[in-house]
Amino acid sequence: MAISMSTDANAPSDAPASRDAAARLRRDMKRKRSRHLKERAIEILLFLAASVSVLTTAGIVYVLVSESFVFFSHVPIWDFLTDTQWTPLFDDAHFGIMVLLSGTLTSSFVALSVAIPLGTIIAIYLSEFSSHRTREIVKPALELLGGVPTIIYGYFALLFLTPLLQKVFPGLPGFSLLSAGLVMGVMIIPYVSSISEDAMRAVPMSLREGAYAMGSTRLQTALRVVVPAAFSGIAAAYILGISRAVGETMILAVAAGMQPNLTFNPAEPAATITAFIVQVALGDLPHGSIGYQTIFAAGLTLFTLTLLFNILGFWLRRRFREVY
Repeated sequence: MAISMSTDANAPSDAPASRDAAARLRRDMKRKRSRHLKERAIEILLFLAASVSVLTTAGIVYVLVSESFVFFSHVPIWDFLTDTQWTPLFDDAHFGIMVLLSGTLTSSFVALSVAIPLGTIIAIYLSEFSSHRTREIVKPALELLGGVPTIIYGYFALLFLTPLLQKVFPGLPGFSLLSAGLVMGVMIIPYVSSISEDAMRAVPMSLREGAYAMGSTRLQTALRVVVPAAFSGIAAAYILGISRAVGETMILAVAAGMQPNLTFNPAEPAATITAFIVQVALGDLPHGSIGYQTIFAAGLTLFTLTLLFNILGFWLRRRFREVY
C-alpha cells in the first residue's frame, strides 16, 4: 500500500517532464526541417546559377546552328570553305570564309608573337625574381591593361602606332594587320602573364629548394624546374590568349581596314571574322537575307575555331597537369 501511494505521488511530477521533452523534440524536428528546407533552397539557387552558363551556351549554339542551316541551304559548304573571294554584299556574291580566316589568323599570330614571349618573361620575373613589394606594385598595374576599352587600343594603333611604323616601313598603308596585331598583343599580355605567374607560384617551394641544393642558379631553376612543373597552367594561359586574340573585334575594326583580302601578309589591310560581323550588323540588310545570314555562318566558324582551341587547352591540362 505504501509503495502504491509513493508511485501515485510521483506521477504528477513526471508528467511535466515528459511534456517538456516532447516539446523539445518537436522544436528540434522543426529546426531540422527548417534547416533542410533552407539547404535545399540554397542548392536549387546554386544549381540555377550554375545552369546559366550552360543554358546560355546551348542557346548560342542553337541560334548559330539554326540560322547557319538556312545560310548553307543556299550556299554549298564546299564553296564556303574553298572560295577565295568574300563579297556577300555585292551582286556577284562570293562566300569564301578563307578570306576572313586569313585575316583572323594573321592578326592573331602577330598578337601572340608579342603576348606569349613577353607575358611568359614577365610571369617568370614576377614569380621567381621580383621582391614582394615589386610584385604587389607591378602586377596590379599590369592587369590595368586588361581593363582599357578595346576601342581605345584601336585608335591608339591607328593614330599612334601606325604613323610610327610608317617611319620604319615607308610603304606601310594606313590600315594594316601589323599595327592592329601589335597593339592587340599588348592588350593580351596581362592575361598570359597573370595566369602563368599564378601557375608558377603554385609550384611547391621544395622543388626550388631541391634545385638550389643541386647547385642550380635562379635562372636555371626557373627555366628547368618551375616552368616545366607549371606547364599545364602556362598552357591554359596561352590558350586563353589565343581565344582572346581570335575573338577580338574593335581593335581590328578600327586599325586593320576591314577590307576582305586573302592575305597572310601582316603589312596589308584585311578583314577578320569579328570585324565583318560588326560591319554587317551595323548595316541596313533586311532580316533573313543571305547577306544577313552570313553573320551567323561567320559566327559559327569563329565559335568552332575557339572551341577547338579550348579542347586543345583541356587536353594539355589533362596531359601535363602535375598534382602536388
